[in-house]
Amino acid sequence: MTTRPSQSTALLIVDVQTGVVADAWARDAVVQNIANAVARARAEGVPVLWVQHQSEELPVGSAPWQWVPQLQPAEGEPLIHKQHNSAFEGTALLAELDRLGVGHLVLAGAASNWCIRATAYAALERGFDLTLIADGHTTSDLELGPGRRVTAQSVIDDLNTTMQWLSYPGRRNAVVNAAELSFAPPAAAS
Repeated sequence: MTTRPSQSTALLIVDVQTGVVADAWARDAVVQNIANAVARARAEGVPVLWVQHQSEELPVGSAPWQWVPQLQPAEGEPLIHKQHNSAFEGTALLAELDRLGVGHLVLAGAASNWCIRATAYAALERGFDLTLIADGHTTSDLELGPGRRVTAQSVIDDLNTTMQWLSYPGRRNAVVNAAELSFAPPAAAS
């Protein structure tokens, strides 16, 4: 896959829905960090795209399917509905990003180990530069059985570390905290 020619940036908010983040790690802080990034993107004229998952547990129109009250799409901001982990699979996301001329995605949302990871890899595989907001994604602990648990914080730490060192030819990726976020594409590797 070749890289995207555009240096235009978009903020991609994935699945920050009441049923997805109800018991998520550091939920309130992460939602606030995402809200701050959305406000900055809007103030800077950076497009904000919203991805909303639907499934048996998140039926369209149900309370768990709704956005958290602190995050609401503005009129005219693209809404992408999905049924798979990757926001690119079976959706109009790629066509919408092409329409906007986007080459760099800033990514935030939930759940870190499922939809954020899948979307991050899919973006890089499709030639996008990527910035992951380190404190702008979350998940819940995963119970694997008696005495076996994967903590949400370990998943988040793992993804943040992985995305700092992941390498795709011609693509740039970065991980930054919300307070340090710039909508400029990541610097080229030295």
